[in-house]
Amino acid sequence: MGAAHIDLGKSGEDQTALWYRSHGFDVLDRNWRCPIGEIDLVALRDRLLVVVEVKTRRTDAYGVPALAVTPVKQRRIRRLAARWLAEHRIGRRVDVRFDVASVVGDVVTVYERAFD
Repeated sequence: MGAAHIDLGKSGEDQTALWYRSHGFDVLDRNWRCPIGEIDLVALRDRLLVVVEVKTRRTDAYGVPALAVTPVKQRRIRRLAARWLAEHRIGRRVDVRFDVASVVGDVVTVYERAFD
C-alpha cells in the first residue's frame, strides 16, 4: 500500500470523524487494531455507540466506496465490535449501530444502520 493511498484513507477518516463530531458524537477510538482486524472509528452519543467503517476514494468512477463493505467484511466488523466492547468499559448499557461512511473527495456520505 503506497503512501498516497494511506494519506487518502487518513483524510477520509479525518473528514468522517469531523462529521460525527458535528452531529454530537464523541469519537472514542480511531484505527483500533487487534489480531483479527481494525475498526476505523468508534463514536458515542448518549447511549448510542456507532462502529464506523470508512471507505474513501478519489472519485466514484468504480462505484460508491461503501459498496466495498461486503458481507464478509460486515461479519468481521461485528466480531471486532464485540471484541472492542469486551476490552473497553463504557460504564453504561449502549445500543450498537454499524455505519458505513463513503468519502469521495470532500463529500462524506454516512449510511446509518448500514448492516446489523
